[in-house]
Amino acid sequence: MDLFSFTLTLLVLLAPAWGFDLGQSTRCVPIPHQMSVCQDVGYSEMRLPNLLGHSSLEGEVVPRSEDWRPLLQTGCHPQVQAFLCSLIAFCLPFTYTCPLLSFYPCRSLCVAVRDSCAPVLACQGQVWPEALDCDRFPSQEDMCLTPHPKHSNSHLAKALPKPACQACPSVEEHPSLKTVLDSLCQDDFAVTAKLSRRRLPSGEPEFEVEGRVEFIRQGPLLPYDTQHLLQQWLLINLPCANVLVRPGRVQLYLLTGAVQSDGTLALTHLFPWHKKNNSITVAARKWKHHRC
Repeated sequence: MDLFSFTLTLLVLLAPAWGFDLGQSTRCVPIPHQMSVCQDVGYSEMRLPNLLGHSSLEGEVVPRSEDWRPLLQTGCHPQVQAFLCSLIAFCLPFTYTCPLLSFYPCRSLCVAVRDSCAPVLACQGQVWPEALDCDRFPSQEDMCLTPHPKHSNSHLAKALPKPACQACPSVEEHPSLKTVLDSLCQDDFAVTAKLSRRRLPSGEPEFEVEGRVEFIRQGPLLPYDTQHLLQQWLLINLPCANVLVRPGRVQLYLLTGAVQSDGTLALTHLFPWHKKNNSITVAARKWKHHRC
């Protein structure tokens, strides 16, 4: 069997399983600007229909791509964007020398992304999508797309604490001075941060860390990374975030926490910093000279 016949047979066998319609003509079009999840990926065109079978830009591709934005924002894997966008927004000219297999991400990439990101979805009460079953993707490394990771500061990124799914931390509305000082002594770090919540056009909530994060006890955290770290914690621990941050309000918190032995960050106490309660103000002032 020659290469063309082999490729055609392969397409016929695999296309139904992967949602690729051989009877539907394909074309490459510019990735629309409103498709924010696949901007800055190193290419500017996408195939229609895409590899998930979506054929309408306005009706399917753009709105469904937004479903992935919360997961991308968590940074659950360095290549999660490359993996997802290779499925929903990638264009490669099809010829008999470039079979359908080569359009798909490699199974090894899928497994790496799934192993890191599935726990994040589980934390939010969701499961890894059946459409992204890694067994559907080719195992031959020379017959699939293997995006290269970005190597800039990769050695430093490995050393930084990473947020993870956890039980919701304790929230004390009116703590005593002793309670606050004990938390500062027991935990690795303590920061103050303003947490806010707004509603997206889709109706989903979006949580943000507004303004600067102020350190009371820095511990293992780095100033330039901490705001992003807390933002990721909110995005991963959405059930907790929904309880902690009320809609339409900005709440100032004193947050304390620790870095676990596996390098993950866990928040242990959250104290709303109310003007009527002076315990946090006094504790922050006394901390520099306090002996645990």
